[in-house]
Amino acid sequence: MNYKLSRYILGQIALIEAAFLLIPLFIGAGYKEDTLLAFALTIAILLALGIAFTLKKPEVLALSAKGGFSLVALSWIMISLFGSLPFFISGYIPNFIDSFFETVSGFTTTGASIIGNVEAMPKSLLFWRSLTHWLGGMGVFVFIIAIMPKAEANIVQLFRAESPGPQVGKLVSKLKFTARILYGIYIALTLLEVLLLLVGKMSLFDSLIHAFGTAGTGGFSSKNASIGFYNSAYIEIVISIFMIIFSINFNIYFLLLIGNIKQVLKSEELRVFLSIIAVSIIIISASLTLNAVYANFGLAARHSLFQVASIISTTGYATADFARWPLIAQMVLLLLMFIGACAGSTGGGLKISRVIILVKSGLREIKKTLSPRRVSAIKFEGKPLDTAIHHSVLRYFGIYMIIFFMSVLLVSIKMEGTASAFVTSFTAVASCLNNIGPGLAKVGPMGNYAALSYFAKIILSLDMLIGRLEILPMLLLFYPKLWINK
Repeated sequence: MNYKLSRYILGQIALIEAAFLLIPLFIGAGYKEDTLLAFALTIAILLALGIAFTLKKPEVLALSAKGGFSLVALSWIMISLFGSLPFFISGYIPNFIDSFFETVSGFTTTGASIIGNVEAMPKSLLFWRSLTHWLGGMGVFVFIIAIMPKAEANIVQLFRAESPGPQVGKLVSKLKFTARILYGIYIALTLLEVLLLLVGKMSLFDSLIHAFGTAGTGGFSSKNASIGFYNSAYIEIVISIFMIIFSINFNIYFLLLIGNIKQVLKSEELRVFLSIIAVSIIIISASLTLNAVYANFGLAARHSLFQVASIISTTGYATADFARWPLIAQMVLLLLMFIGACAGSTGGGLKISRVIILVKSGLREIKKTLSPRRVSAIKFEGKPLDTAIHHSVLRYFGIYMIIFFMSVLLVSIKMEGTASAFVTSFTAVASCLNNIGPGLAKVGPMGNYAALSYFAKIILSLDMLIGRLEILPMLLLFYPKLWINK
């Protein structure tokens, strides 16, 4: 591992985080809040660290794949540790583990919270909390690449490690321009949502908070009742649409920009994603109507649309307590937690592309069992799937399931042996590993993670990081040979 280069890049990230912390500092000053010292101290610490680490640019700029992946993991841990200091120093979240959990949840766009009354929090902390969603949604290194005047060739290792999904490609020939296109689309869509929410008579502050949460598919709100506070069909429809928009592969938007509509319509992942949403809404709406949960089908469809969009996009906003819905509706939402959004989006979960490949792999094995001599290739997006990608998806799923069940066991320590405790631990891990936010039972949409043990919060914090960085970067930190400097 190239320690000098790693230190230099970590220093750059520290300086960038310090710059973004200036925004909530100014907001706190504008509202005359008591958080100024907390933000100022955090900025000072980051500046000192950043300047010390970047004083001398390393001569050797080589970065291996292992080094790149592990550096991404270290970077996300670092920004979460320092990002939690304003909550901790200000005393609004007096326990550091809770502060770290809240900040990891923000940067990983999970949206799981330990705060019981968000409306009592200072606006500066609420803004920083939601800004972490927006920064984490597209990725820290994508931002760095976008603003760097000159990006080294090996920076692609960092881009690969941070980009969600089984495939990573460049939209244009240069990675720097790819990053700029992605952020340009990201900023434009965020601003468009802010404007539409303002039209719905949401305040500018709340519009920014909820646009950040939607864009990063994170789900932090400035209201205790989340989006349900507004009781507005217009606001719910706008946010539902944008949750779906931000959970679609951003390559699709680039194709739309250059007028390649034909390629967009051919996208297998997009078609499957939209089909899953449609079928889920129909099933849940029918279930809610048959069980008379709502007065009419229209109201049931309205809440179904929002919660399906929220869960499959892994955003986690809520307009209703779906933990009280019929079991079939809860099971559909639980399944959507695992499926997640599209590759190349800001959403979490297994990703639609992986699910398609896993299903096709299963079907091929069934066909081979029935016809052993039959040779059939798996096709994805109309082309034969590369064997390396196929094997990587199978490995990913295997490791994912091992981490999931190990985490459930660890989180279950000190929990009561009740059905409710099992549902809490199972869905808490599912929610955090898939970067969703709300689960069921105690961690449901109207609950939070405050009552869990500190040990469970540490495990879930690791799960959030593992889920956002797609396992490998975090696992490499525990690989002994990584730390040998060659």
